Amino acid sequence: MPDPSTGATTHLRPNAGLSRLPGPRGERFVELFKHGTLAVELYAPRGHDPQTPHTRDEIYVVAQGRGTFFDGSSRVLFQPGDLLFVAAGVPHRFENFSDDLAVWVMFYGPEGGESTG
Repeated sequence: MPDPSTGATTHLRPNAGLSRLPGPRGERFVELFKHGTLAVELYAPRGHDPQTPHTRDEIYVVAQGRGTFFDGSSRVLFQPGDLLFVAAGVPHRFENFSDDLAVWVMFYGPEGGESTG
């Protein structure tokens, strides 16, 4: 994993994460970067998305693949380049997605999510 404490710029590509999947226990995600409260993962579910709500806010950026994203109350179509935000605690999942789906996941902020003011 790159070391952000060196002050160097970090450059990640999807293939760096995809080559490490599935993980030793069949995981479909790999953490590739961490700095402060920010954790960056590459997530590539296959067949179905078994996610449960997370304890921190998160952002997905679709690297490859297409499908439908359920955000707890509605469904939206997604494609490469799309950004999806999910607040902490909100049920969500990818549905009807292509076999090549890979998304960047960025968890950040405190447990329970950031306050909206």
